[in-house]
Amino acid sequence: MIEEALVLVARVIELLGVAAIVVGIPLSTWYVLRDLNAGKPRKAAFETYRANLGRGILLGLELLVGADIIATITAPLTWESVGLLGLLVLIRTFLSFSLETEIEGVPPWRRRKEEPDEGQVR
Repeated sequence: MIEEALVLVARVIELLGVAAIVVGIPLSTWYVLRDLNAGKPRKAAFETYRANLGRGILLGLELLVGADIIATITAPLTWESVGLLGLLVLIRTFLSFSLETEIEGVPPWRRRKEEPDEGQVR
């Protein structure tokens, strides 16, 4: 009973992850077309477009990793299934890290150096 519910929860989260990616693409495209029609410079519109696409993909990947973890709880644990989960999480985490670095323009370990201290005047 609980396993069946967890399988259903994992499937719903997987669908939400796919939906975030699928909806993110046309939504980002709509935003860039709106920005270009409003006279925003092409370079700025393109950078915003890439960032918005990356955010949609990043959200989808985060949800897919969560769904994989939940699905692993319900599956019989074997070395093969654990290894496959580890590989999927590793690949998706690397993609998430790469996308976040691309969106922010700074790797996470340099982000704190880039941000001003709270007491510092901007």
